[in-house]
Amino acid sequence: MIKSELVEKLAAENPHLFQRDIENIVNAILDQIGDAMARGDRVELRGFGAFSVKNRPARVGRNPRTGEQVEVEEKYVPQFKAGKEIRERLNRS
Repeated sequence: MIKSELVEKLAAENPHLFQRDIENIVNAILDQIGDAMARGDRVELRGFGAFSVKNRPARVGRNPRTGEQVEVEEKYVPQFKAGKEIRERLNRS
């Protein structure tokens, strides 16, 4: 599902709200999650999962085409861990 599909689904379930308002709400939520992660904070949505930032230290890598060694800089990557309810919903028999 992409963001526009999420907005459409929420608009269909909430006919008393305008679609543009729902789109603004979804964008605000996603912006807040992104801002918190940019600050290095952990974002937990109970029943859904937790977003966090993981540090990958600098290392010496290898160019797969030439085999030449290259320096890979330190970087931060987003990480998501699914919550218990989502895992249970995915693994129903």
